[in-house]
Amino acid sequence: MTGLLVHEWIESSGGAENVLEAMARAFPDADIQCLWDDAPHRFANRAVRETWLARTPLRRHKALALPFTVSAWRGLPASRDYEWMLVSSHLFAHHATLAGRDVPKYVYAHTPARYIWNPELDERGNSLAVKAVSPLFQRIDRRRAQEAAAIAANSAFVRDRIAQAWEREAIVIHPPVAVERILSESDWRTQVTDAEELRLLEQLPTPFILGASRFIPYKRLDLVIAAGERTGLPVVIAGRGPEEQRLRAIAAAAKVPVRIVVSPSDALLYALMQLASVFVFPPVEDFGIVPVEAQASGTPVVTGPVGGQVETFVDGVSGIAAASTDAGDLADAVRRAASLPSFDAHETTARFDEPAFREHIDRFVS
Repeated sequence: MTGLLVHEWIESSGGAENVLEAMARAFPDADIQCLWDDAPHRFANRAVRETWLARTPLRRHKALALPFTVSAWRGLPASRDYEWMLVSSHLFAHHATLAGRDVPKYVYAHTPARYIWNPELDERGNSLAVKAVSPLFQRIDRRRAQEAAAIAANSAFVRDRIAQAWEREAIVIHPPVAVERILSESDWRTQVTDAEELRLLEQLPTPFILGASRFIPYKRLDLVIAAGERTGLPVVIAGRGPEEQRLRAIAAAAKVPVRIVVSPSDALLYALMQLASVFVFPPVEDFGIVPVEAQASGTPVVTGPVGGQVETFVDGVSGIAAASTDAGDLADAVRRAASLPSFDAHETTARFDEPAFREHIDRFVS
């Protein structure tokens, strides 16, 4: 069966792009359609088509482009006789239709668009302009969500939001995580080759707590530092993003040593996860791939009590859900997590590996 994979836009890194790559491996004959492709190397051997937005300056200004994506997805040209579409959607990709063809559409939803449905989870939804148009976009979004033959959510947390926002039922298919790759190395320090990264590993404090994600406000990496201060444990923060300077300022004023690691290699990140006493993940997340990676490294996780990330661990076994994301509650959870007995990393994370995802997504489309 000839299929079409549909995705919002393609970036060089990101959890949604990793899901698209897994879909592409599951359906090797499918073409790919996106708004625009900013990482052509990721699918160099596949037919990847872009919308008309790719030929405009809007592709470099996502906030300005968003209103236009609602129309850009409609009536896409089709060069082949597709029998199905599998849509990876975290914005409006599930609006996609093909010109002159009625093709069954299966939607894999990372989330309904947060900034119009859940502005409390996305600061973009708090602007006056977005608030003014949200009711209109909600009506369009809900109506077009009815076009899907079936919907899968990446977590039960998102499934419940789909029921509220789109008034549709959805099954849960957790996204794939590179647990097999992480489990393949008992000591990721041996895979670190960069001289500066090797020096960093030599200088790490023992013990320490780790936070890792994009440096953006809603990831709340400042709370990882606050939890370290409450417990008296040094902190390592890994990632990259626009909040780097703010995090450096917080780190400089902290009462415990804080190391900021910018753009670590995969090997270094996994080594940090293996060496950390606890991995702390404060945000309300749709799913939470990084906490699964930490558990595959054998490290217990601490999260807040609300969000899809709570579904990624067994409370009291491979992690602790804090009573709240208050620094004091996070610190209490860190202390409890640090005292947990060792757990079986393979058994804990097997349900999130790519073979499990591939089996579920194939059954979903079939």
